[in-house]
Amino acid sequence: MEQAKGFWASLFDFKFRDFITPRIIGILFGILIALAGIGAIALIAYMFMIHPGFGVLALLILGPLTFFLSVLGYRVMLELVVVIFRIKQELAEMHSTLREGK
Repeated sequence: MEQAKGFWASLFDFKFRDFITPRIIGILFGILIALAGIGAIALIAYMFMIHPGFGVLALLILGPLTFFLSVLGYRVMLELVVVIFRIKQELAEMHSTLREGK
């Protein structure tokens, strides 16, 4: 089995033999959580600019709901990406095991 390259070598690998996505998925999730928070705050601010009643509604219900659903959606999408990479890893291990058995 090949030894994994460093981050920068993997980043500029034009043959895509080594993947960086599994290494940065946690950082990406953190960035997406921050963006969801900024989006929720922007929604609340916008609703207060329209009308104070809408602002209170956004502050109590829409903002937290938007944040929660955004984070949930991001998490599901990133988990699907991780599952795809784990399938690739398992298939590579199965292929290696079958080659050794012949």
